[in-house]
Amino acid sequence: MSRRLVVIGGGAAGMSAASAARRTDPTLDVVVLEATGHVAYGLCGIPYYLAGIVPKADDLLAYPANHFATARGIDVRFHSRAVEVDAPGGWVTYRHEGRTHRISFSALVVTAGAAPAAVTLPGVEAGRVFTIRTLEDAIALRSLLDAGRIGRALVVGAGYIGLEMAEALAERGCPVTVVERLDRVLPNLDAEMAAHVEAHVREHVDLRLGTDAADACDPVPDLAVLSVGVRPATTVLSAAGARTGPAGALLVDDRMRTSLDGVWAAGDCVAPLHLVTGRPAFVPLGTTANKTGRVAGTVAAGGDATFGGIVGTAVVKVFDLEVARTGLTLDEALAAGFTAHATDVVHRSRAKYYPGSEELHVRLVHGDGGRLLGAQLVGREGAAKRVDVVATALHAGFTVQDLARLDLSYAPPFSPVYDPLLVAAQAAERTLEAV
Repeated sequence: MSRRLVVIGGGAAGMSAASAARRTDPTLDVVVLEATGHVAYGLCGIPYYLAGIVPKADDLLAYPANHFATARGIDVRFHSRAVEVDAPGGWVTYRHEGRTHRISFSALVVTAGAAPAAVTLPGVEAGRVFTIRTLEDAIALRSLLDAGRIGRALVVGAGYIGLEMAEALAERGCPVTVVERLDRVLPNLDAEMAAHVEAHVREHVDLRLGTDAADACDPVPDLAVLSVGVRPATTVLSAAGARTGPAGALLVDDRMRTSLDGVWAAGDCVAPLHLVTGRPAFVPLGTTANKTGRVAGTVAAGGDATFGGIVGTAVVKVFDLEVARTGLTLDEALAAGFTAHATDVVHRSRAKYYPGSEELHVRLVHGDGGRLLGAQLVGREGAAKRVDVVATALHAGFTVQDLARLDLSYAPPFSPVYDPLLVAAQAAERTLEAV
């Protein structure tokens, strides 16, 4: 009897796992159970599809629907939702078109992703409330936008996705109200950095902070987009006895093994090692999903691979701003037990005499001895790629002194002679000398 790998979830992590397993063992029977009607698509591209920048939903697909069956020999079963896992017995129970089925496995990879949190909106029709976690959601919303049937739009939540959705809807000509229960936008930034983003958002949409969603439903909006956070979709595996950690995410080792024999996990449902804190962390990002999926599939199929961990690097476009972060914010560093400081500078993205030079706000977070703990950058240009320099430095265990001595490139169209990161690192050195 041939060995069978079952993958639960056909998103970025799931299809990376299935494809890696196929490469590792061409004789392996690989089955993917996907709850929706699409696999391997760019979830992060949905706001740009809704804005009309990406013309068609199919443009977000990495491959045509039949590619995995015909080119890779992977059996993808659409509209198949896993409901129970029997790890010792090697069975997955799933629902398809109202009927219950069972499938056996030799190895199991769970990439169930994350589920959006729900909010009750009085008066808003159920068919006009969207969470934008699947391509089906996006297609339904795009059809309303294309038909010109939307007046006022309500976006609940001012995190990454909420602000991306606010921009997309505004781009389509909708009057947009964004409500956020907290007192600032982008709660994964420090308040001082989030304030720069808030001021910019207010130039484009109606932003209401410290406000419950229900209070923004009079008058009732024509549609609402919920973006109030996600929770790891771990119910099936946690019910089977798998260990969980931060936010209920699955705990895995560097080979993506769960606490259950023969079961691996990857993507937005796991808590991989955070290299700055040295602890598991729930940081759901597409880059991590792809990488952890590849490792899980390779190891589950009999190969060997490891995942080195994360530092939480992320970037988002908010109207005309680039907003980036990596490592820990000051709030996160203090909460994690570090004696931490923040150094803020404002510098130019290019030589000051070169056309298009813009202010760039940089915050470095560091410990008493100068250990680099994180960074945040906000500006109209120059934040998105500079954050990768700091991410690399965090992987290498740099201090701010190490960062200040980097040989970074210079040309007037791209950077001042002292790059903003070097200026921030030098300022951090002076802060440490004064402590």
